[in-house]
Amino acid sequence: MKLTWDSPYAVALRLIESHPDADLEQVSLNMVYAWTLALPDFDDEPELANDAILAAIYQEWYEEVNPV
Repeated sequence: MKLTWDSPYAVALRLIESHPDADLEQVSLNMVYAWTLALPDFDDEPELANDAILAAIYQEWYEEVNPV
């Protein structure tokens, strides 16, 4: 399955797998952007990313590793 900017939850799950020890308090949106582009199954245009998309990926990641 190819990942795109339209699938923040799926991207977040792959980032959790790729960066299991990441301290989310130290992770910036620029890091989310770079790490997402580096995912082997990510296939979307880099220029389509914006802060809202990156924040959505970050939020999904945060909520997945810090369940309520």
